[in-house]
Amino acid sequence: MRSCSLNSSIKPVKIGAYVYPGWHSCHERDRNFPSGWSEWDIVLNAPPRFSGHNQPRIPLEGPYDDSVSATSINQVTLARKYGVDFFVYGLFWSRGKRVFEDALDKGFLAEGGESNFPFSLMWANRMPRGVLPVKLDPGPEIDPVRLVYTDPEDFLHLIKFLEERYFRRKNYFQIQGKPLFSLFDSTFFLRQLGLEVAREAIQRAREYLSRKGYRGLHLMALNPAPSMIGEFKKVGFDSVSHYVWLPDWKGSYRQDYGELIEKRCREWEGFAVESQLPYFPSVSPGWDATPRAAEYGNERPKRYPWWPVVVGEHPSLFSRFLGRAIRYTRKDDNQELCFIASWNEWSEGHYLEPDTRFGTAWLEAVRKEKHRGL
Repeated sequence: MRSCSLNSSIKPVKIGAYVYPGWHSCHERDRNFPSGWSEWDIVLNAPPRFSGHNQPRIPLEGPYDDSVSATSINQVTLARKYGVDFFVYGLFWSRGKRVFEDALDKGFLAEGGESNFPFSLMWANRMPRGVLPVKLDPGPEIDPVRLVYTDPEDFLHLIKFLEERYFRRKNYFQIQGKPLFSLFDSTFFLRQLGLEVAREAIQRAREYLSRKGYRGLHLMALNPAPSMIGEFKKVGFDSVSHYVWLPDWKGSYRQDYGELIEKRCREWEGFAVESQLPYFPSVSPGWDATPRAAEYGNERPKRYPWWPVVVGEHPSLFSRFLGRAIRYTRKDDNQELCFIASWNEWSEGHYLEPDTRFGTAWLEAVRKEKHRGL
């Protein structure tokens, strides 16, 4: 019989999976689509763009409505079974205006749902696209109307709202007694506010939470621009990570998954050194956003969502990717987390949920790597 003490030196790692909350109809989009339209319409009817292209990608149990508690119960049951420790729900907020809140409020946190499963929030500080599939537009890649601007008063308003609605819940995920809160476009946050104002906004938020009895706020910067990665510690961020960090966004049209994971693994240490903050690796099962793109025959605009497409993804390669992320995390006493992007981004081709191609193999990879060596 093997003694438990043999593995007592192996540090447990908690795995968070990002949840896209956009799988239900909402008033914001019903202005542009038939009533009841949801993103499943483009996912289930996504055409292949080249020979051998893996489209459409179909959920094993079919589409669902994430604003009902039955969906949340099923998702949490799978997460618990296969080793995902907490969900990170995307929060769409712009000066008090919210979109897609029903997945969290009416689904996950509803009475009779799975409100005891740990969760945290990622501020998706861009508003969702109003039209899908996206049509080619010679203007900026990010429509200016989608950008979310803030200031110290607005940021404090956001933190107060989150504390009253979410942070105080027993199942809100914390790091050392501090609620974990992530910023999707952290670079835009700094550029829009400027460093001094950003520092002020973050400090005021922390002071408010301290008065409420928290040890502070663990603020995680996602997707830091290389030119600014050294600034995040200065303004008060606690860690850095990425959402999807897999394709070379300006690289070739088709990119090999196996080659990309080798490249990404080599970059983690550099992010930690350059930021002087803990870096929590984020791994992805793939990338293919073409369901969100209008068809133009053989034309492939060199921009999201037409370009690029990652090919050759497989659960065995994803298992290797996640295993290396876990080992990277275990070797540093200041790190305890790694992330998966994502749980259910079906329209961008990165998801853990069972599909008709591989069944539960993506989730089985999580369970295998999390418990390896324990």
